[in-house]
Amino acid sequence: MTSSIPARSHRTQATKSTRPTRIGDAARYPQALVHQIVPPALRVPEAAAALVFAAARHRGPIARDAIAGVTDLSIATVNRQVTALLEVGLLRERADLAVSGAIGRPRVPVEVNHEPFLALGVHIGARTTSIVATDLLGRTLDVVETPTPRGPQAAALTAIAGSAQRYLSRWHRRRPLWVGVAAGGVVDSTTGYLDHPRLGWSDAPVGPVLAEALGLPVSLAAHVDAMAGAELLLGQRRAPGRAATSLYVYARETVGYALVIGGQVHSPASGPGTIAALPAHSELLGGSGELESTVSDEAVLVAARKARIVPADGPGSTVTAVLRAARQGDEAAVALVTERARVLGEAVALLRDMLNPDDLVVGGQAFTEYADAMDVVEDAFARRSVLGHRDIRMTAFGNRVQEAGAGIVSLGGIFADPVGAMRRAQARRPEVSA
Repeated sequence: MTSSIPARSHRTQATKSTRPTRIGDAARYPQALVHQIVPPALRVPEAAAALVFAAARHRGPIARDAIAGVTDLSIATVNRQVTALLEVGLLRERADLAVSGAIGRPRVPVEVNHEPFLALGVHIGARTTSIVATDLLGRTLDVVETPTPRGPQAAALTAIAGSAQRYLSRWHRRRPLWVGVAAGGVVDSTTGYLDHPRLGWSDAPVGPVLAEALGLPVSLAAHVDAMAGAELLLGQRRAPGRAATSLYVYARETVGYALVIGGQVHSPASGPGTIAALPAHSELLGGSGELESTVSDEAVLVAARKARIVPADGPGSTVTAVLRAARQGDEAAVALVTERARVLGEAVALLRDMLNPDDLVVGGQAFTEYADAMDVVEDAFARRSVLGHRDIRMTAFGNRVQEAGAGIVSLGGIFADPVGAMRRAQARRPEVSA
């Protein structure tokens, strides 16, 4: 399927943040399609139906009175919400587990009816695009990776949408409910448009193109916000307190951070802040004196080529090869990845000292790909920070953090409003012209 992607005039980030709609969107895309773009829900659920669904996800099979106990909802409210969730197919009863001999209505436990459904996540990276299938319990069912298309953004978006469409066609026994997209750059989550300078994209209609191709609701989030959302909603055993704050720091090909405040990822309307230009110095890694140019995969690879750890070009000239050499004990390679860990540890300390969060989490392959890196990060962090001791927690998702982020963008809307999300996902939009 091909998509006709309208050309758009470039607007500044500041204009994006203050303007709720884009002139001409309704004319360029049918209203039924525009309404399929839904801002991501990267927050701990609060609505009654969401609390009941969360109890079933975390503790199911679970009886209604037990749900009331863990949610502080009345049994009458729990019964109403369970009935609604059963009607839309998100829960199922387990009569085989009912308590025998109970007086009155049998205590029939309920659990998430996850087998018939999936959510689709798409992580658009600077080099690689991942397409992820996730079930309603937040578990990854499958993931495929392809090089991120280069060239004009219209052709690139059409190619990504086509890949997602072909991927979904493989899932004959599960019905897709939602599409979540995580990407770098500046995201307009209300309309699904994206500016991604590294890819050369400006006002790229990521959301509308995928909604047109797949016929599903689409949510779009900044990729580090998405990873922080995965940590918040899938990576913790307990929901954070309403006053808790968490800092999430990411490093791989790019660097970034996200804040979680009171159970919600803080997503400024003007897009995420940047730490790419934080001061950083390393004679070994080079760079421009800024964090991203010093610790990125590309910076490590350039330094490795200069040190002849890997060839100047060819299939063996990759960051993966550098990391493999370090794991095998190559002293020059070990020195490079250790130096990157030191610089990252000092940068995390600087952020911690400025923001002083209650929880501190790091993720991305710059932290997770080399087993000894965290010891160096923690040591540099402790030496650089001027505040008291604070533990650094590694992401719960290891090297799968990108797919977890994309997955939670697709699941967040279902978790936050499960009944409304099912109705939106099941509503058939009119056919739109390509």
